[in-house]
Amino acid sequence: MAKLIYSGIMSLDGYTADRDGNFDWSVPDEEVHTFVNERQRDVGTHLYGRRLYEVMLAWEDPGAFTGEPPYVQEFAQLWKAADKVVYSRTLQNPASARTRIEREFSADAVSRLKTEAGQDLAVGGPELAASAIRAGLVDEFQMFVSPVAVGGGKRYLPDDVRLNLELLEERRFGNGVVFLRYGNRT
Repeated sequence: MAKLIYSGIMSLDGYTADRDGNFDWSVPDEEVHTFVNERQRDVGTHLYGRRLYEVMLAWEDPGAFTGEPPYVQEFAQLWKAADKVVYSRTLQNPASARTRIEREFSADAVSRLKTEAGQDLAVGGPELAASAIRAGLVDEFQMFVSPVAVGGGKRYLPDDVRLNLELLEERRFGNGVVFLRYGNRT
């Protein structure tokens, strides 16, 4: 059975975006980006909410990354090669290949995806991830903790859920980012 992984960059005080919705403080450098690419190789399907999907759409345009470093171009290739499921009540058609739209999050459908998938799945965005966490579907949490406190905004973890996690891996990067990988002990 494939794992459902919730991976994201967050501030030291637990936010993925600040009060204004900005996350420019979280842009990874080459070392972190290369590490993220390695993690993405095992992901066959991304689950997104509409807002994060619209942010990630930049990776669909190969011309947008001409002249960028190889590790940036590689991430674009990895993103394009993966399937995407976008949960949205308003988005009519996908704007990327290998993408389908679902109107509602269904824990049963995601559970079936995990059972049938040949590669791991990644859930992106704190709101969609909260639904998967509440349903007990997230197997791993991969946190890239940035050395900045933003004082409020969009939280990485939902407030109303208790988790019992086991630290599986940690790594420190030269820019002060710390990677923490936890398994869910449910």
